[in-house]
Amino acid sequence: MPTAEVDVTAELVQKLIMGQHPDLADEPLTLIANGWDNVIFRLGADLTVRLPRRAAAAQLVINEQRWLPELADGLPVPVPTPVRIGRPAEDYPWHWTIGRWLPGRPLIDIPVADRSAVAGPLAEFLAALHRPAPDDAPYNPVRGVPLVDRTALAAEHFESGHVTDGERLRPLWLEALAAPARSGPPLWVHGDPHPANVLADHGLAAVIDFGDITGGDPATDLATGWLSFDRSGRQIFRDRYTRLTGVDDATWVRARGWAIAIGMALVVNSDDHPQLLAVGRHGLASVLDDGSASLPGQA
Repeated sequence: MPTAEVDVTAELVQKLIMGQHPDLADEPLTLIANGWDNVIFRLGADLTVRLPRRAAAAQLVINEQRWLPELADGLPVPVPTPVRIGRPAEDYPWHWTIGRWLPGRPLIDIPVADRSAVAGPLAEFLAALHRPAPDDAPYNPVRGVPLVDRTALAAEHFESGHVTDGERLRPLWLEALAAPARSGPPLWVHGDPHPANVLADHGLAAVIDFGDITGGDPATDLATGWLSFDRSGRQIFRDRYTRLTGVDDATWVRARGWAIAIGMALVVNSDDHPQLLAVGRHGLASVLDDGSASLPGQA
């Protein structure tokens, strides 16, 4: 994973809370996750603290703070809307967020074969999210964009030596690049709804980590059908989303291309994060499991 540019320790977070939100300073802090972009602590029983660990994530937190309060009311399950806003300080350079603790188990911790109960509700969530985005929606150069924008990076990944079955994946990648581009206005896109960012509790409990939120092609988000589910779960996911949105087959071909792009990125870059590495490998295997160049669900 990328190297942290700031060592976000419990002591640092405690100092930030004391300085900016002193009424919460007596609540216990527990480290929950140290990810690519952010560190997350649980604060007491009901709150979380989310802080960037590198400069590339600083604007992403601001994007969440700006847009999640507007989007939350139209979504069928909770998202991490901010409760308090943290500001840069002398010993910490970026904005940070205090939000509600959202109960549920990360989908990444659940065996793939046991995830199908979440497939339909996640499709419903994405259908609700994928509505027209305003002109000032955050720009994201790697999510929601035309798939062709990933060509150079994908070529590097194909040649990296880390992607097994690259020759079998390459025709499907080229098919996705050749699929008709999306027409119509940009839609809101989560950008990263892989199984570490989906919480389950007898169904879908919450969707978290909206740092990559942007306006663009929803095919990016639909890649989670391959990254998160087995064949039966993918079928449920695709059928439910298609029924709710009327999306065309070309979107699913592009989505499969996004599954290849994101799956390869995880395989190449996650050797120090076994769970994300497993997500990448599963996504690529799922693409191949769907068979030759047929549309998803038709194999």
